[in-house]
Amino acid sequence: MSKRITLEEALDMIKPGSVVMVGGFLGVGTPQRLINGLVKRGVKGLTLICNDTAMPDKGVGKMVVAGQFDKIITSHIGTNKEAGRQMMEGITEVVLVPQGTLIEQIRAGGYGLGGILTKTGLGTEVEKGKQIIEVDGENYLLEKPLKADFALIYADVADEKGNLSYRGATRNFNPVMASAADTTIAESKRTVPLGGIDPNDVVVPAVFVDYILEEEHDG
Repeated sequence: MSKRITLEEALDMIKPGSVVMVGGFLGVGTPQRLINGLVKRGVKGLTLICNDTAMPDKGVGKMVVAGQFDKIITSHIGTNKEAGRQMMEGITEVVLVPQGTLIEQIRAGGYGLGGILTKTGLGTEVEKGKQIIEVDGENYLLEKPLKADFALIYADVADEKGNLSYRGATRNFNPVMASAADTTIAESKRTVPLGGIDPNDVVVPAVFVDYILEEEHDG
């Protein structure tokens, strides 16, 4: 069965209240067609899990400006003044998480772990309301796994089964997010037949990918 879907079919799945993970680092490696489609649809009440909120005119930053998130879990909002404004005015709940902790929480969600133990944040505001666990006389914060209803990810090349390959920094958060959502939708720059990606170049195996967005010229 083909995993290819149209942009409209992908957008139809994402309803108000959905939790979405979006790959990318300052917009690099972000599935731009999916993001632009969601902005056009105006779906609101979403929870976003991402590395950063990009810029107001780029990546998930466009959705922030459109007021589509009730909650954002991220490591950085400094390049998007609108995200900062919404946080300070209480419009959007923003949970700031150290970047290393964030990626490990997502990995824990994808790998079925009960959480991760980290020293990052001990003795700061970060530890408030969290469980502290002692291991060999050392204290650690328990950070719980993060999962999503949808992972919206990017790939440079996808094959028809859903194996994904990347070039350079476009890889960033995409592979780990692919494992941590109930439904993973991949937008690729190019789609090739099965066997068109050298097995050694496969970064995300097809088992993690539910759907592949059709290329624009596919209609």
